[in-house]
Amino acid sequence: MAVLDPHSFTDSSHPLTTHISLSFYFGFPSSTIFASTLLSLPAPHTGPFTLDTRSLSITSVIDPHTGALPFSLNPPTPDPVLGQALTVTLSGQSQLLITSKSSPSSSALQWLLPPQTFNKSFPFVYTQCQSIHARSIFPCQDTPAARICYDAKLNIPRQLSAVMSARHVDRRAPLALEARGACDDSMWCSDDRVVEEFVMEQPIPPYLFAFAVGELGFREVGPRTRVYSESAPAVLDKAASEFAGTEEMIRVGESLFGPYDWERFDLLVLPPSFPYGGMENPRMVFLTPTVIKGDASGAQVVAHELAHSWTGNLITNKNNDHFWLNEGFTTYAERRIVEAVQGQDVAALNIGIGWRGLVEEMERFKDNVEFTKLKTNQEGVDPDDVYSQVPYEKGFQFLWRIERQIGRPAFDEFLQKYIATFKFQSIDTDMFLEFLKANVPGIENQIDLKLWTEGTGIPPDAMEPVSSIYTNIVSLAKEFNQGRMPREDEVSDWRGQEWELYLENLPKSLEASQVLALDARYRLSESKDYEVKVAFLQLAVLAKCKDYYGEVEKTLKEVGRMKYLRPLYTSLIQGTGREEEKVFANRVFSEARECYHPIAQGVVEAILAKHM
Repeated sequence: MAVLDPHSFTDSSHPLTTHISLSFYFGFPSSTIFASTLLSLPAPHTGPFTLDTRSLSITSVIDPHTGALPFSLNPPTPDPVLGQALTVTLSGQSQLLITSKSSPSSSALQWLLPPQTFNKSFPFVYTQCQSIHARSIFPCQDTPAARICYDAKLNIPRQLSAVMSARHVDRRAPLALEARGACDDSMWCSDDRVVEEFVMEQPIPPYLFAFAVGELGFREVGPRTRVYSESAPAVLDKAASEFAGTEEMIRVGESLFGPYDWERFDLLVLPPSFPYGGMENPRMVFLTPTVIKGDASGAQVVAHELAHSWTGNLITNKNNDHFWLNEGFTTYAERRIVEAVQGQDVAALNIGIGWRGLVEEMERFKDNVEFTKLKTNQEGVDPDDVYSQVPYEKGFQFLWRIERQIGRPAFDEFLQKYIATFKFQSIDTDMFLEFLKANVPGIENQIDLKLWTEGTGIPPDAMEPVSSIYTNIVSLAKEFNQGRMPREDEVSDWRGQEWELYLENLPKSLEASQVLALDARYRLSESKDYEVKVAFLQLAVLAKCKDYYGEVEKTLKEVGRMKYLRPLYTSLIQGTGREEEKVFANRVFSEARECYHPIAQGVVEAILAKHM
């Protein structure tokens, strides 16, 4: 078997699927999806054909014209990272139809019971397929090297509605035979069911496959943008206000990176359990409600997901070893959009917060420096376990270094040519470097490209941002260590980002009395901005300031975003003399676990296993 991707069973000698046609029946009482998956290949194939699956029950594999095809699932005991390979023996087929059933423990899906939703009336389900979780919904070549178009028919209870990372075609009554074996027609065509139909006509990597089903509402916020969420006016109105400037950001993105090729840019605010800040699903970005901060600063997460429309969705890393091609480029593009819309000072704050995050990741991976590289080797490694800011921030620093070397006008010209050349393709680091050297002659003599992409740590020519606001905040943080707290007039115009940068630059070894004094003056533990609140609570935990453990518990139980779970759980249990904190962390996790997405559950379990 010739491996195409360390995180996939896909064989590089097999044809790559070009189109998938899906019929899904949502069984909310059992938290399962009954699915039929029709895969189309570019040409007839004879011999074994391998697909990725995880926690799927395969009912049948057939040639839609002639009948059953032989298949097997291996290894018998699923690989903890990859799942199982579904190998089908083909004899000249260019299509195969697979019927399957997902597991309630599918790693891509979170099923919420009515009490876990905002209105507490109806259930809710949503996906998170990055990096390798699409295989737990339907069999596929679950690698970004295999770009697919698809159409989907979602059969759901009539009271609910659906959204997808695809164009909505119709909402209509179910029709006989369209289940294609996913379930009986009597189930599919029941009076209390409705079909929502979607189509994605641009080829995407499988990790960008996404849907949500629940009691949904929306607000129009621009000619290309609706904001969706659970149907609750309070949530919808806040979200619409926070993201009112989205159209301006899309226009800025087009001026910098070329045409927006996805037609619509809708936003879905998910329940608090969503494990990421945002997910760049094309046409329908998924967002955590923690980005609704009331001051439009949450729009910076939207800027990042928007930037993915060019870097990540349009040009994609070939596999997760080259993840920086998605995230480094997108972090650079996001900051260019933010600079154009909100100004250089805000962009400098972003870069500064990112710099602190990069320095902290170097400490996190000091015993496993492979994951401080841009081009990594992740064979045998779960990408969720090594997910970090390194591809984002070191990738940004690399591109920023090239920009400084050749000047912004030349770099902008290079970037537009890069996007136009590789759009709708999946590439690797070597392909990028060859393109860079061909289009910026002599760059390899000015910047050590091998050190940047294959070296460990932070290269010596990386750079902290330079701006008066950044320098002022960092110096105020240094003064705190000498006993001076900032005066009211020095922080009167600070918003969340300024406080976040300040807290990130405080020493991690504060005394409990210092933590209490800081909070007594500025009430940081009560901040509605989770970036600020969690940064403060992390300092409190490290100082063993038990006055705040109640607030830590409340935070860990009300949000499932891994950006907050990871530092809080790690701070509680890492290091010596934390037996009491370990008992506390274990109890909180056991009580909160069912409210976390399966990906977040796995990440917290890995943290606890490492330090217990």
